[in-house]
Amino acid sequence: MVSWRDEYWTSRDGLALHYRDFAGPDDRPPVLCLHGLTRNARDFEALADRLAGDWRVIVPDFRGRGLSDYDPASSRYIPPTYAADVLQLLDELAIPEAVFVGTSLGGIVTMIVAGFAPLRIAGAVLNDVGPALERAGLNRIRSYVGQTHVFADWEDAAARLSEAHSEAHPAYGHGDWLAYARRVARETERGVEFDYDMAIAQPFNAMDEKTATAADAWPLLMGLSGKPLLLLRGERSDLFSQETAERMRDSLPGAELAIVPNVGHAPDLTEPESVAAIDRLLDRVLKR
Repeated sequence: MVSWRDEYWTSRDGLALHYRDFAGPDDRPPVLCLHGLTRNARDFEALADRLAGDWRVIVPDFRGRGLSDYDPASSRYIPPTYAADVLQLLDELAIPEAVFVGTSLGGIVTMIVAGFAPLRIAGAVLNDVGPALERAGLNRIRSYVGQTHVFADWEDAAARLSEAHSEAHPAYGHGDWLAYARRVARETERGVEFDYDMAIAQPFNAMDEKTATAADAWPLLMGLSGKPLLLLRGERSDLFSQETAERMRDSLPGAELAIVPNVGHAPDLTEPESVAAIDRLLDRVLKR
């Protein structure tokens, strides 16, 4: 893997937040990678390894994940808070715009930034997420988020995670599940545990169906209209429907929709279809 610097910034409410900074040229906007609900910066190791050198790649840990501080107030574990943290990071690094790559929750954060600060986005990848989310996927996430598990070792973690998530990644082999485990978990004195604050589940689980239905995020997307935009959808996704993906593509000039076959929520961004589509998106950013 290419090397990176571990750096930190301080949120406006006093948390030390971590990001990985992979070196790249300063004559183009950096690639800013934003992870999913229970994930962390390690999710983008392969993408950063492929792009670094040609692009500067910045990969934050949202508060409550990875090497970032946990928030003593779980009510702040919400997308608008993460969006404010990300914009503060860009401000402190004097970065006027970036190419946002947002997986799941990271895509929701990207949409919020698009709605309130669209000039900060040079282009975007929304990975298996949109303004309308399917109940089946939300219920699946609700079934595991915030539940403490202590695995005996990495082999045990890989086996248990394979049992829980094989529908999303049916082509994974044993080595893939070991790598997956090392992305989502960490070693502790007790064994191997998930690498996030279990309290992130509290705002997520407090959102009832009426609240989820009433939240209309479609207007936020208009900030991405005309920009280089890639919509990635896992063919087997239970969170991001084909209908929503096609409506987004048809509503947004400049949007490309790419389907990743035999993958659920969410593509790893290492699949051939993902790699080719991301490369096309970055070429479009350079040609703006």
